[in-house]
Parts: sequence; structure tokens; C-alpha cells
Amino acid sequence: MSDTKLYDLLIKNVRVVRPKQTKVNSADIGIKNGVIVAVAAGLSAENAFELHEGNGLLAFPGLVDAHMHVGIYNHLTADAPTESKAAAMGGVTSAITYFRTGDYYLNKGGAYADFFPEVLDLSAGRYWVDYAYHLAPINGGHIDEMPMLLNDFGVSSFKIFMFYGGHGLHGRSDKQHNFLRLADDERYDFAHFEFIMRQMAAMLDAYPDKAPYISLSLHCEIADILNAYTKIVEADPGLSGLLAYHRARPPHSEGLAVFIAGYLAYETDCLNINLLHLSSRKALEAALMMQTLFPHINFRREVTVGHLLLDVETPTQVLAKVNPPIRPRSDVEFLWQRVLNGDVDWIVSDHACCRSEMKYSAEHPDDIWLAKSGFGGTEYLLSGVYSEGRKRGLSLNRMAELTSWNTAQRFGLLRKGDIAPGYDADIVLFDPSETFVVRAAESASQQGYTPFEGQELTGRVKQTFLRGNLVYDNGSIIGPARGNYLFRPMGS
Repeated sequence: MSDTKLYDLLIKNVRVVRPKQTKVNSADIGIKNGVIVAVAAGLSAENAFELHEGNGLLAFPGLVDAHMHVGIYNHLTADAPTESKAAAMGGVTSAITYFRTGDYYLNKGGAYADFFPEVLDLSAGRYWVDYAYHLAPINGGHIDEMPMLLNDFGVSSFKIFMFYGGHGLHGRSDKQHNFLRLADDERYDFAHFEFIMRQMAAMLDAYPDKAPYISLSLHCEIADILNAYTKIVEADPGLSGLLAYHRARPPHSEGLAVFIAGYLAYETDCLNINLLHLSSRKALEAALMMQTLFPHINFRREVTVGHLLLDVETPTQVLAKVNPPIRPRSDVEFLWQRVLNGDVDWIVSDHACCRSEMKYSAEHPDDIWLAKSGFGGTEYLLSGVYSEGRKRGLSLNRMAELTSWNTAQRFGLLRKGDIAPGYDADIVLFDPSETFVVRAAESASQQGYTPFEGQELTGRVKQTFLRGNLVYDNGSIIGPARGNYLFRPMGS
């Protein structure tokens, strides 16, 4: 647009929810070239090319959903459009997907130097929100590539799936070499995890300017325990559904994995550790013990909206199968208490679109063992956090930290996560009084169902702006795909 006016877009009359603040102030938001340039009351409409009336709605910073799995069960070219539209529905403007070589995703192995450019080519022009990728070093060669991925592709975060060494994605498995496409002489085990951490520690030393944004994420479950307990639970005819899956992947497996991860981080001097989707009291308590034991390690503790909204009695049952499992209500309430206490750093969706024809067996639709793990939920992230959080006294400013600021800062998205001059104009207009019932039919996701079906939530996303462009408006996706790849760390 022309430079003859101060603002390309002026959003009038909103209540601005900022992280690291204690109040919510009424203001207008002036946007120029996709960036916020003014936040103040009484900004003149005459200075703007376009005006959007906010009608007193809450204005949250665009959510940074830092745990997604776009492309896991569907080809990336099919998943990116639909699931990023679902993200925009939920107020998400930056989506970070965990990706790896091996089965699922692109179903191929090889070096990341060849693999990741293909991922980026398949992604370009297909996301309705901005996007980035965390990558998992699966083989020894991938460990060597980590500095290259940081410097050449802006990948500053990596992942370890601790249970993959001897357990499958959905249950017991003795075919990990095939699943991960490893050479016969390679192992995906604790030694491999140690070497990943040593490489990351070296990177923290080698790139001090990027070090605050270089981190390692871990899915914490131990395969040996999962295998043993799955065998026991499968043999018990009195156990089924989500309760059976919870018993087959018991919380102490999470806790033990957290201890191992913490000690390996101490041993290797790997100082930036993210403990993903902590689902149980035992797992979160273990994470807090590790922080006390190793205070110099910068641990981050993550929970998902699924583990905060669902429990083993959830009516949708098999549709809510996920790793780690949905837990009993006592675990859910413990997670919420720790959110309120400030012991949880961020809340994400762990969105993994798995269509019904893949999710469960048509012949045995209630059989938890035959179902795939994972489900979507990014479209309910902000509403879920708001609806349940407000009941428990969670402040609006803290919600902005948990869903936007903390993930943006950790993962190097330095122009995301706040509503202030100089930040990307990623803004969510949110009606805190609107109550709705979750219906999968209303989602842009191609999944076709949701484990949240029938839940009543209070608080709804009305509009989502990506860098000043309206991409979601009252149930409708607006405009073409505008998502940009986020090379991290982004400049401030």
C-alpha cells in the first residue's frame, strides 16, 4: 500500500491481552506492512487505509502452537492446507511441526540435506499460517547435520522419541529398524540420545548468539515398561478403552524417562531441554525434581490441551488415543493446578490429523489396540485454555504467555508472541462470552471427527489476522495461503 497514511489497517476498540503484564487495556492497534506500529487508545481512523471494528473483543497475540504433526498420517501437500486452516480457526498464527525421516511423514530415509529441502518445497504456498519445523536426528549422520540445519535452514530445535528404541508408534513392535529406516549397525537408543545431546551442547558453545533459541525436545516414555505393561493389560479382559491404554503406558514410565533425560542433559551439559506433553502427576513431579536437582539446566515443561480437557472417562474413547495416554481425572486436575502455580511453561495441541478410516478398525471400532495414536485439536487450543482456565482463575495475561509468548521466545520466533510495536501483526480477536459445542463438522481439518465432540466451551475465536491479513473470520477461511516459512531465530 501507499506510504501516505500511517496504517494499512487499524483495528479499533479491542481489549489487548499482552504477556508479562498484569492488566488488559482497551486500545486500538495500528498496522503497517504486516507489523504492529502503534497500540494506544484513540488512534485516528483517518490515518488508516482500512478499518476493522473490534467491538470490545479481547485481542490475543497470535498463538504459537509449537507441537504439531502436519503430514504424519496424510501426505504433507494434503495436510498442510487443511490443518493450517484449522490452526487459523483456533487463533494459531505460527505452527511448528515435529518431522523426521522414516515411516509416516514422507516415508523415506536419507540425509536431511536431501530430505528437508523436499519438505520445504512441499510446504511452500500450502500453509494458511506461518510455519516452522523441529527435526529428529534418527541416525548418526543426522547428528552430524545438526549445525548445518541450524545455519542453513534455520532449524534451531530438535527432538528425541525416547520410546522408539523398542516400541512402535501404536504398540509393541520388533521392527524399529524398518520403521525408522536405520542401517543394520545403527541403534536408536540411550547412547544415540546421549550423542545428540553432546552435539547440541557443542552447538550452544559454538553459536552463543543463537544459543538461547537452540533446544532439544523429548517425548518421555520408556519402551521396556510399555512393552511389559501392554502385555499384562492386553491379557486382562476387564480392561478396555482409554483406561486400558493408560494402564499399558503407566505414568511411572514417563517419570523414569524424565529422570533419564535429565541426567543425560546433566552429563552432556545440554542446557536447553523441553519435556513434551507431560500427561500425569508422576511425570510433572519428576520434571520438577529434575529442575531442583539440576538448577543450571533450562528445562521447559509442556502440557497439551488434550490432556487438560480429556480424561479416561471421555465418551469418545478410542478417538482420544494418543501418546502419552489420556489419564484419569486426578492427573488432569493436578496438571491444571501446576498450570496455575506457574510450573508449566506452555500449552500446545499436539495436533496430528488422523482420519477415521485410519484412526480405528472398521471391524472393531472400539478396540483401543487396533487404533492409531494421535488426533487433531489446534482449532480448540485457545478456547480450551480459556474455557477451563477461567473456571480455575487463570489470568488472561498468563494465557497469552502459555499459548504465545513462551513458545515464541524458546523457539526463536522473536517477532511473534506479543501485541506491541515491532512485532508481526498476528492478532486474534476473541469473544470471551460466546459459548459453543464442539462439532467436528465445523472444523476445516480433514480429520472428520474430534475426541472433543460434544464438549461445551466458553470463549471463541472470531477473527485471526496473520501479519495484518485477515485469514479467518467467523467460521470462514479468508484469502489465499499466506503462510511463510520461519527461519529461526528470527530477527527482533
